[in-house]
This record gives sequence, structure tokens and C-alpha cells, in this order.
Amino acid sequence: MNPHSEPSKRTGDIPSTPTTVTPSAANPPNSPRSPHTPKPQAPADPPSSSGSSAPTAPIDPQDPAETSSPPGPEKATNPSTSSEPAASSPTSHLTGSATPPRRSHSSAPADAAEAQPAEAQVTLRGPAELADALPYLMGFYPDDSIVMVALNGERGRFGGRVRLGIPTDTAQWPDVADQLAECLISAGQERDSRPAAIIVYLCQEPAAGESGKDVKDRLRPLAQRLRTACGALDVPVLEALCLSNGRFWSYCCPDFRCCPAEGTPMVMPGTSVMAAAAAYAGMQVRGSLKEMEARLTPRTGPRAAEQEKALDAAAGALVPRMLRRDGAAAVRRDTLDLAGAMIHRFRQDTPSGSNRARDACDDALITDAEAADLILGLQDRVTRDRAAEWMDGPAAAPALRLWRALARRCAGGYAEHAVAPLTLAGWVCWSTEDGPSARVALSCALAIDPDYTFAQLLHRAVNEGLDPEPLRRCLREQHREAADEPRPAAPAPAAKDTRQPTKRPVPTRPGPAGRPGGPRGGTGPGSRTTDGRGRRRAGRDGDRSRR
Repeated sequence: MNPHSEPSKRTGDIPSTPTTVTPSAANPPNSPRSPHTPKPQAPADPPSSSGSSAPTAPIDPQDPAETSSPPGPEKATNPSTSSEPAASSPTSHLTGSATPPRRSHSSAPADAAEAQPAEAQVTLRGPAELADALPYLMGFYPDDSIVMVALNGERGRFGGRVRLGIPTDTAQWPDVADQLAECLISAGQERDSRPAAIIVYLCQEPAAGESGKDVKDRLRPLAQRLRTACGALDVPVLEALCLSNGRFWSYCCPDFRCCPAEGTPMVMPGTSVMAAAAAYAGMQVRGSLKEMEARLTPRTGPRAAEQEKALDAAAGALVPRMLRRDGAAAVRRDTLDLAGAMIHRFRQDTPSGSNRARDACDDALITDAEAADLILGLQDRVTRDRAAEWMDGPAAAPALRLWRALARRCAGGYAEHAVAPLTLAGWVCWSTEDGPSARVALSCALAIDPDYTFAQLLHRAVNEGLDPEPLRRCLREQHREAADEPRPAAPAPAAKDTRQPTKRPVPTRPGPAGRPGGPRGGTGPGSRTTDGRGRRRAGRDGDRSRR
């Protein structure tokens, strides 16, 4: 059980459109509700949000504290952060939805705050608008999931949220409900923003032979257990919705006039005020969670068998290379050179069409042998960290495509080798401000290896809404140092016949000083004589005429 959270915005990750829910938490949850058209209203303190999860990391929801000033981006990937006021805009980004492009930020004096335009605000009324808002809050449609969203303050502003895949074993439901409620509420208390209420979503499509109403009835005990767990912590569940087969049901409203037994159809995508505000802010919903995970899932069938054979062959050739002198450095260099060549190849051929069509084109750009060499080479920590330098600019998009393609190639018994490319994919997504995709990739990595440190650190940084720029600067500096560091030069071959004459040590013997240094009629090695002109001539071993 591994729910994840959206970025925490204690000091603000992105500008947010304050989103409130009415009736407020003070209203009884079972009071009849009728949908109304959302309308902008006077701005309040901007909400902060934390977020959603994918089902494979330790429970770590981040419930932000409410702030009294517009949020600005956090500027660190460590506990120390700094914030700036967000640039004002007639319409800001939606609370907790997919991370939009960052805007420039500038500090302004406190007395100038009154001159800034007010932030637009979206107010949601009734179950229909709450159901429609879910994909925008998460950045994708969280199918087969439990989603819990905290409401902060008297006006019910969206705050922290957690997501977890619905356990198939119903015996786990009580423990899951208790842990999710504890995590979401305690995370808010740590930031002095204890939720005033909670909204619960249960999202699951019908199985074969089921209808949406059957799903709603089957999940009712789970919804009731979640409501009880939150109530035991003195936080009421304002609304509990079941979303299935294009319809939604309320577990809290007994009025069949607004919540009929056959369910209420969801609004058409893109027709709500929430959708309009998201489009204006430049945000997008990236499909369903299953579709996002499918892009990272290893291939199966005959292609998987061929890739596994290539991995076996590459592993057999890698071991002898690693055992050679300086073999590890050579393998790192070859892996990075091959990765750079692949990124250049991917950059030269940009596919179009659906995600499936683009992924198929990417798979065709890399051979099984090349994929095997890269997958095995990236298992080295130093190589992986150097590969993380392809993170922004024109190299980011092809690098992300390459890491996804490599994750899909980790077939059969090499499934756990996908952790490295999945983590690199999550890093590139976070670096390019795609938080939802980063969480999904890192969730998949942690599902395979929960103790993978790099994925753990990145996942926590994304959840806490930290700015990746300090880490990018660190990697750029590392790249510059590696580029400036001279490679050890190979020893130059000795020139022929350029050795200096060496004198053989001669023991001291009593006798005349002019004793010859060698046999009679010859000269010893290193001895010197003079020619007829009185000049010194080198011995054979040091004949100057041969230089």
C-alpha cells in the first residue's frame, strides 16, 4: 500500500486558483444538494495542496498549511527552502492539478499587494462538480483508486490529498481506511492546517458482467469504513462519491431527487468551469492512470523473449569486461556514449499520433542489443547519475522517450533492472515540471524496489513541491567538472636509440688511476674515450651520431 501525494505548497509550488467547496464543512453532510453553475467569487487566502499518489510508495501524504500570501515556488531539494510571492495573474492555476509552466516571479513590497489583481476563484457546488473536478486535481483520471482530499478552512479550500489503489482483498479495507485517514489528517496537523473536512472518491470501472451500480454497492463497505475512520479522528467526511462507468453516486446524500439510485451521468469532458479554468491555465489531464503506467510496463510475448536473449548475451559479455583493468571506467564511458547517440537518434526522429503509436516508433528506433547494453550499464550508480544530466533543454524530451523505451525492454527475469530507467524518467518529468507523470514513474520504480534511494529522494521532493533547479545546477556543475577534468594520458613510447649512457658502478680498487674500464683492447659500456682531435666521443650505447 503506497499512496503518494501531490506537491506540498507550504510556501507555494505554483500559483493556484483558490478552489472552495460549498456547503462548507460546517453543514451536515447528508443535507440535500443540487448542482449550481460555478461562479467566480472574491478571492480568499490561496490554498495550498499536496497530492495524489500512485499505489507503490510508502504512505507519505503532504498536507500543506494555509498561507496568508500568494504562494511562490520552493527553491530547494532539501529541507531548507525559500519562497517568493507568486506573480499575479487574472486567472491562476487550479489547486493541486497538474503542474503548469512556471512563470517568472518577482518580489514586491508589502504595500504594493493591494495593487495586484485579485486571483480568480472556482467554487464547486454539489456532487456533480466535485466529481468533474477530480481529474484536474490529480492531473490524470485515477482509475481503480481511493482518493481522499482534505478541505481547509471554513470555506472548504482544497488541501492535501492521498491516493491508493483499491485493495482486492476486502479484509485489508479496515486497515487501509485507518492508515489513509491517519496519514492525511496527521500531515495537515504537522503544518498547522488540520483539515476541516474530507472528500472521498472511489474510482473503479465495472468488471465483466458488472454495472456501475454493482460497483457502487460492492464498494459501499469501504466507503463506510473510510467515513468511520475519519470521524474517529474528529474530521467529518463531507462527501463520499463512487465514480464508475461514466456515472457517479453519493454515499452521503439520501435524497434521490439529486442523487438517483441509477447514478448521475458525468458532465461532458471539457464543458465545465473547472475544465475552462484548467485550459486557460495551460494545464492538461494526461489520460488515466492505467494508460500512463502502460507506457512504462515491460513488453510481453515474442518480442520480450528476443529482448531477454539479448540481455543474457549482453550480461555474459559484460562480466569479462568488468574484470579487466580499468574495465568499470570503460563500461561507463561506452554506456554514456551509447546513450548520447541514442538521444541524438531519438531527437532526429520525433513521432506523432497517439501515445501508443509514438511508443511503438520509439521502440523501433533502438535495437535489442543496444537496449540491453544500456539497461545493464545503467545499473551502475555513477553511470546513472551521469545520465541524469540529460534533464532539460532540447535533450529532455528525447531522453524521456529513451528511458521509457528502456523500461519497456526490461522483460522477463530482468524486470527489476527497470528501476534505473524508471527513476531517470521520473527525474526528467519532474525537471520539466510534469509532476503527475513524475509520480507515476517513481511509483513504478518504488513498486519494484522500495529501497531504491534515488527514487525515494526524488519521490519525496516531488511530493513536497520542491524546486528541481538546485539539483539541476548541481548536475550541470558536475558535468562541467567532468568535461574539464583531463583524461589520464597514455605513456608516450620511448624513442629508438635515445637512451642516455649509464655508467656501471666500478668498485674502488687500489692501483693506478688510469686503469682501463674494460677488457684489454676494448671499451666497457658507458666508458668514454677521445678521438684523435681531443674531443669526447660517446660509447656505443650512447652514440650521438644516431640521435
